[in-house]
Amino acid sequence: MKIYIGVDDSGRGPVIGPMVLAGVAATWQQIRAMKKAGVRDSKKLSANKRKQLAELIKQTCLAYITAIIQPTEIDARVNAGLNMNKLEAIKFAKIINELIKKIQQVQTKSQTELRRERPTVFIDCPSTNIKAWKNYLQQYIDYDCTLIVEHKADAKHVVVGAASIIAKTVRDQQIEKIKKQIGFDFGSGYPSDPLTIHFLEEHAHKFKHAGIFRKSWQTWKNAINKKQQKKLDEFF
Repeated sequence: MKIYIGVDDSGRGPVIGPMVLAGVAATWQQIRAMKKAGVRDSKKLSANKRKQLAELIKQTCLAYITAIIQPTEIDARVNAGLNMNKLEAIKFAKIINELIKKIQQVQTKSQTELRRERPTVFIDCPSTNIKAWKNYLQQYIDYDCTLIVEHKADAKHVVVGAASIIAKTVRDQQIEKIKKQIGFDFGSGYPSDPLTIHFLEEHAHKFKHAGIFRKSWQTWKNAINKKQQKKLDEFF
């Protein structure tokens, strides 16, 4: 039975909240069913549609896995010299390993399975240098598989689109959880969001120990420095 795996992320660039990675494993028949249901790049879907499709994907696919990378871990890795591209490669590899292991366990138990084929893994590459990033990723993969690393893979391959939908849905849930926890609506958490920047400028100091900010991001540093400078100006 030929298996296809798609891997993608959500929330790579925000200054607030976690990054979420997801992997989906499916047969060609399952991928066709997901495509027919409207599964595609999560960025082209509304929040409600993503929620509906996320449940359909979970019920249709062979297996799926998510990983939530909190801001504190991102900061620790970045401060230790591990950039986001390498961090994603390591986390993606872990998801791929866990999915293949899970699939192989199911295949071993199946009495109708006659042969086991090498899985094909499609990955949305976060780096501009696809070849170098793929070589780095490959160091951490424990199983024999065919790796297809591309830009915009979520728009090219339904199984990657499925992973992007699950990742985005989980991140949206995490963001809503944070908003309820602190009692503020800070928007999307992205530096391009005026609501996020306003929240940072007004409340960065108040919630700096809440574990919600990526303090290694320049956006955070600019906001906290601006707040401190404002206090000094008021003092003098």
